[in-house]
Amino acid sequence: MELRQLRYFLVVADELHFARAAERLHITQPPLTVAVRKLERELGVQLFDRTTRRVMLTAAGQAFRDRVQAAVSDLDDAAGDVADVAAGKSGRIRVGFVSSASYTTVPEAIRAFRQQRPRIDLVLNPLTSGEQIEQLLDGNLDLGLIRDPGDVPGLNLEPLSTEDLVVVIPETHHLASADEVRPQELEGEPMVLFPYRLMPGFVARVLRVFATLPTPPFVVQQAIHQETVLGLVAAGLGISILPESVQRFQMPGVTTRRIVGRPQTELFIARPLGGGSPAAEDFIECLRAQIRP
Repeated sequence: MELRQLRYFLVVADELHFARAAERLHITQPPLTVAVRKLERELGVQLFDRTTRRVMLTAAGQAFRDRVQAAVSDLDDAAGDVADVAAGKSGRIRVGFVSSASYTTVPEAIRAFRQQRPRIDLVLNPLTSGEQIEQLLDGNLDLGLIRDPGDVPGLNLEPLSTEDLVVVIPETHHLASADEVRPQELEGEPMVLFPYRLMPGFVARVLRVFATLPTPPFVVQQAIHQETVLGLVAAGLGISILPESVQRFQMPGVTTRRIVGRPQTELFIARPLGGGSPAAEDFIECLRAQIRP
């Protein structure tokens, strides 16, 4: 049984006239008649009562028409849905992002993308860089926004933005009144930092700030999310080093200061190698648009 046969049957059932049905299908009548008879043989039932004066559906034909109409309609809908997904008009994109990106590029990019592609389901996952890399390589994410990743085989990495690192200190800290802080002034300080395995590139970049010190800050507490880091600093557990965009998050009890030498951190768009969906490319373009002057 072929889909073509079913479509032919439905047109004949609608017209109840083989000549008009053939004209509507843009074919001649003989192949249409052959196709319907073949369908009847395959089903083992008569679908039409035919006389020289009229064509009528049998009871079996009426029942078959009702079922076939629904099935063909579902197939047409499925074909349309697949075409829309391929064209980036509908579907789903799974996006991971580090918490610091939620202060900069992500909110406006989401708003712009939803205006352009309202039928796309945008699934957002706040994850560390290490978690995103693992899920991107496993096929569980379509895009990621990660920090200082280095080279990751299997991923396409595109620099998106660069920002300064700042020192985050309690408001009562003796350096809170300084305009800038030298790395040497943080020698031996307790520090709150992300776990290395979850943010390896970023942690390595932070530690490089103190690479020449005889007694660099020592990690007394690890935290996964930037907001948690801020809360621990506010509680007096230690200092931290974070991207300067953290200044947009108003956490009582903490203050930020620039670091002499202006060390920096980079945010990257990460995606698996190979062609991505048009919808994913559209979201990437929304991200880029937030960075352009």
